[in-house]
Amino acid sequence: MLNRLLSHDLPRSRWLALALIVVVVGLAVAPFAFPGAKALSVAAKILVFILLVASFDLLLGYTGIVSFAHTMFFGIGAYGVAIASTRMGPGFAAVAAGTLGALLVSLGLSLVIGLFSLRVKAIFYAMITLAVATAFQTLASQLSDFTGGEDGLTFKNPEIFSPSFEPFEHPFLGVSVDGKIFAYYLLFIAVVLLFLALLRIVNSPFGRVLQAIRENDFRAEAIGFRTVVYRTWSNVLSAAFATLSGVLLALWLRYVGPDTTLSFEIMLDILLIVVIGGMGTMYGAVVGAALFVLAQNYLQDLLKLGAAALEGVPLLPHVISPDRWLLWLGVLFVLSVYHFPSGVVGRLRAMALRLAPAAAHKP
Repeated sequence: MLNRLLSHDLPRSRWLALALIVVVVGLAVAPFAFPGAKALSVAAKILVFILLVASFDLLLGYTGIVSFAHTMFFGIGAYGVAIASTRMGPGFAAVAAGTLGALLVSLGLSLVIGLFSLRVKAIFYAMITLAVATAFQTLASQLSDFTGGEDGLTFKNPEIFSPSFEPFEHPFLGVSVDGKIFAYYLLFIAVVLLFLALLRIVNSPFGRVLQAIRENDFRAEAIGFRTVVYRTWSNVLSAAFATLSGVLLALWLRYVGPDTTLSFEIMLDILLIVVIGGMGTMYGAVVGAALFVLAQNYLQDLLKLGAAALEGVPLLPHVISPDRWLLWLGVLFVLSVYHFPSGVVGRLRAMALRLAPAAAHKP
């Protein structure tokens, strides 16, 4: 049953399976096990980034296409819901209309970009997508009457997802259940289902062709596959899932602005998570997003504890000062790339392969 659910793509490593179980169970019980606004926001961000990074891995890890326009589709999904909700008022009809409109825009743009740009060499395609994403970010900032400009848009969710919605009089497991909890579990269920859909796609015959194109596009073309068509479909599917992750982020934040969805820093975060987790694995999105978001949000707190514990020791408190958390985040990234060149998932699977023959030869 589990094998079918995971599209016959099992973790193939006990340590990886354990890591995935810890992440999934931790996210499932986060509202009750880790109470507090910050912990819940961190868990929600991990969920959004799992889907966003997995959709980008479909493009980069499985097809070998480098695109810098992924945040554009992410932003289209978020702005679609925000614009529909501000124009139509809060409700599921506005969410549905915004999601459908955003998907249509993303599919149209990704199809055009794919058809006109995927025939060029990789570096030129990357530059084209970067130019398109930059132009879209500028457009979103300038169309203030439509997108709210630099201030963005604040909107209301359907009542069931509003923080003021409290269906129960008494706390459940010590936590007051409100609309924010319902919104979180909407994210959790949606991300799990969409991630399983992505896992099914990459393990289908279509996904096998994408991997063949990644390894040797000339050979795939010679066999008879129309590589431009497959690359275009990969671009379209990746854009659709990125758009849905933007929808989920907007529903969680109830706010959309250029900095929350369209900034190039988010694109860099996606690239870092893909490299940390492991390209072409899908599971790397889960492990990488959890590690990166947790480090991004709690590394400063850990450094603060470390600096307090080393108070009185010459130089060390200044070296691990919380103000230098970005420096240490960069150091951790460099070390992870050095020790895990194929990502955490790739390294764990390689270790499992090395240990398997040794275990088989034991008496």
